[in-house]
Amino acid sequence: MSTKTYVVGVGMTKFEKPGRRADWDYPAMAKESGELALADAGISYARVEQAYVGYVYGESTSGQRAVYELGLTGIPVVNVNNNCSTGSTALFLAAQAVRSGTVDCALALGFEKMQPGSLGSTYDDREQPMLRHILALAELYEVAMPPAPWMFGAAGREHMDTYGTTPEQFARIGEKNHRHSVDNPYAQFQDAYTLQEILDAKVIYEPLTKLQCSPTSDGSGAAIIASEAFVDRHGLAGQAVEIVGQSMVTDMRSSFEDNSAISLVGGKMTRAAADTVYERSGLEPSDVDVIELHDCFSTNELITYEALRLCPEGEGGKLVDAGDTTYGGRWVVNPSGGLISKGHPLGATGLAQCAELTWQLRGAADGRQVPGARVALQHNIGLGGAVVVTAYRPADR
Repeated sequence: MSTKTYVVGVGMTKFEKPGRRADWDYPAMAKESGELALADAGISYARVEQAYVGYVYGESTSGQRAVYELGLTGIPVVNVNNNCSTGSTALFLAAQAVRSGTVDCALALGFEKMQPGSLGSTYDDREQPMLRHILALAELYEVAMPPAPWMFGAAGREHMDTYGTTPEQFARIGEKNHRHSVDNPYAQFQDAYTLQEILDAKVIYEPLTKLQCSPTSDGSGAAIIASEAFVDRHGLAGQAVEIVGQSMVTDMRSSFEDNSAISLVGGKMTRAAADTVYERSGLEPSDVDVIELHDCFSTNELITYEALRLCPEGEGGKLVDAGDTTYGGRWVVNPSGGLISKGHPLGATGLAQCAELTWQLRGAADGRQVPGARVALQHNIGLGGAVVVTAYRPADR
C-alpha cells in the first residue's frame, strides 16, 4: 500500500549564534518550532501518531525530551542522527511512515545546540566515522584543519584544476546567499556583502574565505507530514504541499574508488539521489523553480548544481556567471540565504529547508518570494555519509 504524502504544517525558530540566547536550551527550541508547525497545520499534538526527532550533538533520548514539550501521548519517538543530513533524514522517515500507510500523520523535528567554532568530535576513544574519508582525501590533498573546509575546499580545488573554475565564481555564490538572507527574518545573518568583501574576507582554506562558509548555529525546525486521507478529513488541501519524489542515498564504492575529492564529499551520492527523484516524480530539472541545497561551503553549492543536473559536469561556473541561480534567472537557489547565511544547526537544517520551500510553494515567503513558484527541490547532505533529495509541488486544489 502506498499513499500520497503531504507537508501540511511547518515551523522553525530563528537560527542564532551558539550561546547568544543563554537560557535557550533544546527543549525550548523544539517546543517553539513544533508548536508553530502544529498551529500551521491547525491540529493538536494528539493527532500525531509517530515522531522522528533529529539532532547530532546530544545525549540518548534527547528526542523524547524535546517532543515531551508538545505532549505526553505515548507515541513512538525515534531519535535520528545522520550528521548534517539529520533533519532531512527525519523528514524521510516520517514521509516513509505515512507513504507506507503505517500512520496518517507524523512529525519530523530537528534541533541543535552547538558549541562555537569549527565542528569537533565528541568521543576520542574510538574510530571517528569519517576517518576513512579523511584518509582517502589525504592521499589527494595535504591534510589541513579544520577538516570540513579542507574537504569541501579540496573538492573546489579539484573543480578548478579540472574545469577552470575560478575563485570569483565560488565567491559569487557567497555574495548571492548573503544577499538573499537580507529578506529572511529566520536567518542568523542578514547582511549583504560586495563580491570584493567576500573575496577579501579571512581565508579558511583556499579558495574558501570565511564569508563562503556556514557557521555553527542553534535552532530548530519541524514539519507535519500527512496522508491524503488526513488532508481530506481536516480540510488541508489549500495549504498542503505534496512530496512527489524523495530519495536517500549513502556512500557507494565510487566515493572511495574515484580518487576524487568531489566524489568523497558526496557528488555521486547526490547525482544518484537526484536521478531517482526525477524518475519517480516525472520531473526534469527544467521543471524546477526554486531550490534549497546544502551550501555548507560555496564550493559545494557549485558542485551540487552539476550533481542535480542543472548543467553539464564542469559548467557550474557558467550558471553563476549567467545569474541563473538567483532572482531573474532559471532557478532561485537558496532564497533563504542557505546554510552560509541562514545558519547551520545540523539537526534542524533539512527541516528549515522544507519549511522554506513549503512557504515558497504557498506564495508565503514575503520579500524573498520566488514569483510563480510551482515546483521545488531540496538537497541535504551529511558526510560519512548520506544525502536526501526531495521534490515538492502544491497539492492538487
